[in-house]
Amino acid sequence: MTTVQITLPDDLAQKTTQAGLLSSSAVEAMLREQLQRRAGETLQALWQHMSQEELTPELEQEIVDEVRKVRAERRTRAGS
Repeated sequence: MTTVQITLPDDLAQKTTQAGLLSSSAVEAMLREQLQRRAGETLQALWQHMSQEELTPELEQEIVDEVRKVRAERRTRAGS
């Protein structure tokens, strides 16, 4: 486990603490969500720049499967 120290303006730190957003579990959830969002954005950018000849049905299915996997993981975490 890694410990992370951040510096925030006092008012922001107070409001986020009161809202429960600075707990380890809340920060972890937010960071995981951002990582998934960025991965999705990267995938979309690659897809848009890829020529149609390179986007084979197999590759397209692999992308769809990966998106479904990420969504299922997200639903599982939301239910926890």
